[in-house]
Amino acid sequence: MNVLIVHAHPEPQSFTAALRDQAVETFRAQGHQVQVSDLYAMGWNPVASADDFTQRENPEYLVYALEQRQGVKRGAIAADIQQELDKLLWADLLVLNFPIFWFSTPAMLKGWIDRVLVSGVCYGGKRFYDQGGLAGKKALVSVTLGGREHMFGEGAIHGPLEDMLRPILRGTLAYVGFEVLPPFVAWHVPYISDEARQEFLQQYRQRLEQLSDDQPLVFPRLAQFDEALYPLV
Repeated sequence: MNVLIVHAHPEPQSFTAALRDQAVETFRAQGHQVQVSDLYAMGWNPVASADDFTQRENPEYLVYALEQRQGVKRGAIAADIQQELDKLLWADLLVLNFPIFWFSTPAMLKGWIDRVLVSGVCYGGKRFYDQGGLAGKKALVSVTLGGREHMFGEGAIHGPLEDMLRPILRGTLAYVGFEVLPPFVAWHVPYISDEARQEFLQQYRQRLEQLSDDQPLVFPRLAQFDEALYPLV
């Protein structure tokens, strides 16, 4: 299996980085091929702009998704985007590894998504959900956060973590066709003991070793809707 790990944390010695390293070690021990995109270490540019295209379909007005579609056809996508897109297309499994910032992903990772999930390749027209351009691939999100587990869930102070992750799990990964596996969560990591962090790493290793047993999350399928995308009764 080919695995792409996209890592987004500004501190190289963070626990999130330890999760990345654990994933690399575990997958390689199983004989899988692994590539890592460490966005901060790469100096990744997260800003989607007209500079992402060496030629423009409409130089007067930027519609980013339409320029992506034409850029793919013309080979006019910026080199840094093309390199990441090639990794993504190579991968059978995508792992997004990041801390929760303000109920969301770090801006660095959001910029990777904006620029690399290229319209015309990953989605476009009715190529979404189970018909998305990345159908047949799997995705896993591994996240760290400062809150305790009891702070998340129905009736909890922050509500269900699944609601917080919906934009990435459904609105991004499932939308472009991935089979999305249940996320791995390491709770309260800035404040726990080293022993507790080691326990999380052990849990993550065991989870990755048994990943083939995971059942993907359930999202809409286009067959459940008519041509105008109204639900079939």
